[in-house]
Amino acid sequence: MSKDMSVLHLFQKLFHNFNARQMKDATLAFKKHLDAGGKMLVAMGGAMSSAQLGITLAPMIKEGKIHVISCTGANLEESVFRLVAHKSYKDYPDYRYFTKEDDQKILERGERRVTDTSIPEEDAFRVVEPIILKKWKQAEEKGERYFPHEYFYQILLDGSLEEYYEGAPEHCWILEAAKKNLPIVVPGWEDSTLGNIFAGYCKSGEVNPIVMKTGVEYMMYLYDQYKKLSQNGPGLGFFQIGGGISGDFPICVVPSIKYDLKKPVRPWGYFCQISDSTTSYGSYSGATPNEKITWDKLTKDTPMFVIESDATIVAPLIFEAILDRYKISEK
Repeated sequence: MSKDMSVLHLFQKLFHNFNARQMKDATLAFKKHLDAGGKMLVAMGGAMSSAQLGITLAPMIKEGKIHVISCTGANLEESVFRLVAHKSYKDYPDYRYFTKEDDQKILERGERRVTDTSIPEEDAFRVVEPIILKKWKQAEEKGERYFPHEYFYQILLDGSLEEYYEGAPEHCWILEAAKKNLPIVVPGWEDSTLGNIFAGYCKSGEVNPIVMKTGVEYMMYLYDQYKKLSQNGPGLGFFQIGGGISGDFPICVVPSIKYDLKKPVRPWGYFCQISDSTTSYGSYSGATPNEKITWDKLTKDTPMFVIESDATIVAPLIFEAILDRYKISEK
């Protein structure tokens, strides 16, 4: 006789110690936070879009499990690149054994390697570039200004890219976010490929940089979003994938509201970071969560978790456990 078991029940059956227990406990607390009426921010560093996190992140957004995203410019654009050029991506599982000459050949083929996969320049960057450039120029003509993510929302919602789709739309997290007009902040967007391209057009005089809203304006935008999303239940939680600016930027909103705006603010209601960084010489990415108490970002009562593991494995598992889409037969 067999019985069905959810992914979350599988966690409870199999994962009892060390990072496995941290993953299980963080997932249970994530679910408890949502069930109590709380909202959740996902901070996404690394190359998670190239790693196809959208397969699980897009349904999390669709099902109302994620309410705001902070991501690097690379993650923002690479979700779109996967959508328009998925079949042209190349995988290199043996990348550890590459020579410099091997990577030179990849360059000459017009590919940009990201660990074991590569983004095709002609089918990704150069397909999106003229379409989004048109939006930048239209904004200038109309005297309008938008955030980087809003230009992506425009080209996804107006059908400009549909003829180029190679990937499954249901796996594109930014497409799902656009449908919901999900709040997104993209600190340091300028260091992405399309951010570089935008800077080039500004330098050449083809586009006025004023059409792009700035990182300071993103923080001002986040003040308002945080206030709205932290009102109910246990407030707004913080689920961090990787380290860097995509995590450091949004978590600062709480002390900034408190000390810079001098307004009352609820603390973050939950915190979890998936990271392979270790505590070392002032590394923010590897800092333990309790260090954030000293900066008034978290409190001693905030549920806190650190999963020292590979986010490309852990994040999809946690999302599937929260989504509860599959049943596993146990005999």
